[in-house]
Amino acid sequence: MILFDTDIMIDILRAYPPAIAWLRSLDGEEIVLPGFVVMELVQGCRNKPEQEKLEAVLCGYGVLWPSAEICDKALSTFLQCRLSHGIGIIDTLIGRMAADRGLSLHTFNQKHYAPITGLQTVQPYSKSL
Repeated sequence: MILFDTDIMIDILRAYPPAIAWLRSLDGEEIVLPGFVVMELVQGCRNKPEQEKLEAVLCGYGVLWPSAEICDKALSTFLQCRLSHGIGIIDTLIGRMAADRGLSLHTFNQKHYAPITGLQTVQPYSKSL
């Protein structure tokens, strides 16, 4: 099971060539998106046609939500790390869910997730500047 962060999905939606090549290389892997990632993507839509287009793409992916227990652990992490690291609410929930389920999070936002113990992040392809 492969878990994508919002930045990876944005690259895929924008048809960024390295992201598309990497996505094609996954061949049969189950890809899931945290429900919060789906919500962030919908939040970025400017109108109904954009949202409908996004929904059509997203129906090909599984959606994963944290359990109540994971939310409790995320709250603890947030309380410990908010002031010292500036971690956001959504990043805390996504990162804690990935760590507690033993999943690597595919993202280029390593700094956002650094304070979450037990979380492995992966930069899945090269980004040119």
